[in-house]
Amino acid sequence: MEDSKMKNILKYILCAVVVALVSVSCENFLNRPAEDSYTTANYYQNDIQVEQSVNYLYNSPWYDVIRFYIYGSETMCGNVYQGNNAYSTLTVNGTDPDLKNMSYSLWAVNAQCNTVINNIRNSSGHASHAAKNKAIGEALAWKAMAYFLLVRTFGDVPIIHDNTQIIRDASYNKQSKVEKGDVYEYIILTLEKAMELLPKDPNIGKYNRIDYYAAEALLSKVYLTKAGLGGSITSADAVADLTKAKTYALDVIENSGRSLTPNYEDVFRLDPKVFQATGENLFSWQWASGTGIWTAQNSIQSDVGPLGIDEYGATWGDWKGPSVDLMDLFGISADVEPTLRVSNDDRRHGTIMMFGDNYPQYWQDKGGFDMYRFYFDDTYYPTGLEANGSNHQWCCATGALYAKHLYGCGSDHSAALGVSADRMCYQLPTHILRLSDIYLVYAEACLLTGDAPNALDFVNRVRARANATPLTAVTIGDIFKERRLELALEGDNWYDYVRRSYYEVDTVIAELLAQRRGHWDGIQSVYHDYVIDDSGAYAGPGAHTWDAAKISYNGSNEDLTNVTPSMFTIPFPTEDVVMNPSVGSDVAPVHVDVRSTYTYDF
Repeated sequence: MEDSKMKNILKYILCAVVVALVSVSCENFLNRPAEDSYTTANYYQNDIQVEQSVNYLYNSPWYDVIRFYIYGSETMCGNVYQGNNAYSTLTVNGTDPDLKNMSYSLWAVNAQCNTVINNIRNSSGHASHAAKNKAIGEALAWKAMAYFLLVRTFGDVPIIHDNTQIIRDASYNKQSKVEKGDVYEYIILTLEKAMELLPKDPNIGKYNRIDYYAAEALLSKVYLTKAGLGGSITSADAVADLTKAKTYALDVIENSGRSLTPNYEDVFRLDPKVFQATGENLFSWQWASGTGIWTAQNSIQSDVGPLGIDEYGATWGDWKGPSVDLMDLFGISADVEPTLRVSNDDRRHGTIMMFGDNYPQYWQDKGGFDMYRFYFDDTYYPTGLEANGSNHQWCCATGALYAKHLYGCGSDHSAALGVSADRMCYQLPTHILRLSDIYLVYAEACLLTGDAPNALDFVNRVRARANATPLTAVTIGDIFKERRLELALEGDNWYDYVRRSYYEVDTVIAELLAQRRGHWDGIQSVYHDYVIDDSGAYAGPGAHTWDAAKISYNGSNEDLTNVTPSMFTIPFPTEDVVMNPSVGSDVAPVHVDVRSTYTYDF
């Protein structure tokens, strides 16, 4: 398998990726033969092998997207605090390592999807036509997802339709950027072909494989995003796109067999019996542990979890966490005494972990994960951080940590899956397109085309699942707020700002400038004193009076003071521009007639 950290896009274009195959177990979803037994000549002999050939597209090629997707973009949109850095100031450039890794990973996805498609098409085994179509459809859907991320991140990007053809033409260092509108049309073309090949079997989605309705859901979101590209959300072209977004979204909602998972936090649980039961998750990265293949596993908890939540010493997320602004959006504040905190939305607890919270799904063998005791009771946790003299203390200056993307500890992992976790290696899926998102796509498209009653209905369906008070009327601002509440820390909210910048850039800039991206001064000492008695021992909440006067908001270094339209488009990695100047920021993109230039003639 290609090294996911290859140092430029062109290497991904040049190298037709060899499909790395490993053997693991997850209801046969990830079962594949050993790498040394695989060749294109002896593989693809039957339906099972054809299906297995696509499995790795659900994890390994995406691994280096993670850090940009989960906290780079989340910092840019104002959901996450990392102090003052290029993400918080919207000044990320082509030398940023997380941006580079994300870019290279997305081009790797495209190359590997192209390779899988060609291998299946050219195979001479005895697999059925239906199995081949289904596998090719899944690869096309992942290819479309990769391009959807590329175009929303970088704007105009090259279209690499067939790596083999580019190698044959020796045109790999001459690929021009293509206009955004044409790239969106290419994504639509790709998804249309995927839907033609994929089955309409609701049971497939419940096991987190991509089916017809998952591809259709992505298509609805692509049309919603594309609608404002011309600078207006009310033009005839925009209304046509919104109408398609509405039509496709409603078909998914009514006919896919999927429903919202009743309990919001269950969407993000380890146990597949919980989160697969309703089929809410349309596109997910399906990670695997114990394969021996680095990049097949999930390691997000290491980046966002607090030191000591697992027994491997492999977490370093204490110092960054959900922003003050995101907590403002939920109507809560970290400077309020935890026992007086009122939460009117279940999504807060499922998204933002705060001092005083308890999570029964983590540390189940200890009766749950207690945020008072974790930081200040040195008898509580198995890693013994306090006892080992590590001076375990609250670090994130916003008073909050990630709740999403955590699996807990090794015993939680084994109890849920029967498979051990390891250092930076676990199997918790990462959901990147969910049915609740499609409810909100439908609501937005309805409102923008004059159907306010349906817009209100579907916003309230999302809110009802979170036990949030129903709205009596809905505005476009309400829907954007709802998207942020529902999807926070899932890598999507920045792209709402990007698509809105297509047609209301001044409004978006004003919103970003108004955010509270700073931190609280004094919060660490107040937390400590609240649970530690005069002898220095843990005594629990109320050991000392909560002193809110010692806490003050400080946004002097982190609050935005300047946002320009150019900040919604991120430059290509510098190394790519050096290798191919045609992708430079100052180079105009080319127009391509997508429908006459590219075909999927199979």
